[in-house]
Amino acid sequence: MPRPSTREVGGGTQSVERALSLLQAFTAESPERRISELAQLSGLGQSTVSRLVGTLEALGFVTHDERSGLYRLGPTVVGLAGVALNQSPVHRQARSLAQELAGELGLGANVAERHGDALFYLCHFEGRLAPRAYTMIGSKGPLHATAMGKALLSDLGADDIEALIGAAYPAYTPRTVRDLRALTAELDEVRTRGYATEVEELAFGRACLAAPLRDRSGRVVAALSVSGPLSAVDLPNRQDELALKVIERADQISTGLGYSAVSPMLTR
Repeated sequence: MPRPSTREVGGGTQSVERALSLLQAFTAESPERRISELAQLSGLGQSTVSRLVGTLEALGFVTHDERSGLYRLGPTVVGLAGVALNQSPVHRQARSLAQELAGELGLGANVAERHGDALFYLCHFEGRLAPRAYTMIGSKGPLHATAMGKALLSDLGADDIEALIGAAYPAYTPRTVRDLRALTAELDEVRTRGYATEVEELAFGRACLAAPLRDRSGRVVAALSVSGPLSAVDLPNRQDELALKVIERADQISTGLGYSAVSPMLTR
């Protein structure tokens, strides 16, 4: 079979990059787009965008609403997301336990990994006291302003944290941690008690409690949390109860991932 020319490979790669950039233009904030918007965002000509979107539509990556003229992500994306989630060891181990936790406590139960300098939601289950009209799966969040983010950072030193997210951070509310010194002080507390908390640091009226999940090596690979409105989470009165429940489930998930709290030195 003849090998493709450099020109063909380069052209094919460019088309793939352009098509993927169009898919990335669909976000939680803007889940529907017009061709004109996609052209403006991508910097591509409208005819090029129309051709690429036509191919994406034929393959099921986007769908078109004839009445509004808007495009949205299609079923092929959902199918690929399902494949990716089902291949995640953390998702497989955590899913049922997080669902049970949401049902037991009536709060939202979430599982997230760290992807680069942000957390990435793998699981999200609603509780009767913390309903949402949308799923958190696939969305991202800041590490410094969330209980899950602090749990994910809890096995890193100050130098590693600074290299990862810097030493000064954006404030989402007046209660957001804004610098490395304050963050590392909070992480010392997380390591001591085994869980992290967040009270109106990312959004007003919300609270969260999270514990780290560890793999066979003992490294923190994900975090489990419960969250909801301040009145439902009620940390002033329920913190010990919630911490016990979350840590218990986190330990079960970590055990499923191969983690053992027993030091190898003790088994010799």
